[in-house]
Amino acid sequence: MHADSWALKAKKLGFRSRAVFKLEEILIKTKALKNNSIVLDIGCAPGGWSELVKAMTPSSHVYAIDLLPMDPIDGVMFFEEDIMNIDEIKEISSLKSKFNLVISDLAPNLTGIRAVDEESIFELNIITLKTAKCYLSKGNGSFIIKTFQNSLLKKLRIEMEKSFHLVQTYKPAASKSKSGEIYLYGEKPL
Repeated sequence: MHADSWALKAKKLGFRSRAVFKLEEILIKTKALKNNSIVLDIGCAPGGWSELVKAMTPSSHVYAIDLLPMDPIDGVMFFEEDIMNIDEIKEISSLKSKFNLVISDLAPNLTGIRAVDEESIFELNIITLKTAKCYLSKGNGSFIIKTFQNSLLKKLRIEMEKSFHLVQTYKPAASKSKSGEIYLYGEKPL
């Protein structure tokens, strides 16, 4: 398979995936990541986003969760667990309402059946949004979620607008032009 320039750049810089550049662009534009942040990375495998957060702000405390395994990253507490069981992870649940940033690159396994896939994506996005609302600091929390341009995107954005003072949409330069992926950013939970 042909590696694109972003994948080659990621490899050259020692990052696990090209996705780091998507998150980096959003973090720089929003200024959502600050030193000493407490960050929750949902759907973290293979770990590129957690790796980037630690590279940008080594003093941040990163908690990462995914069903899939992830190779260790210095300074990142990883839990191989379903997001539905996040409240059972004491190290994370003890920090409810204290996270400064929740990031999610989570996506369901796709079937190729548009209606089924769109519903699966939406349901997973809503679960992730509810988790973020529960775990984010009310005064200064931020949320970044990957989703897809489809018939339910507007409905998801409306749910985000009910949950945050500010909601923005991003299509980072590192995102493939043919890709339907898009990122929503929410700031200051309501």
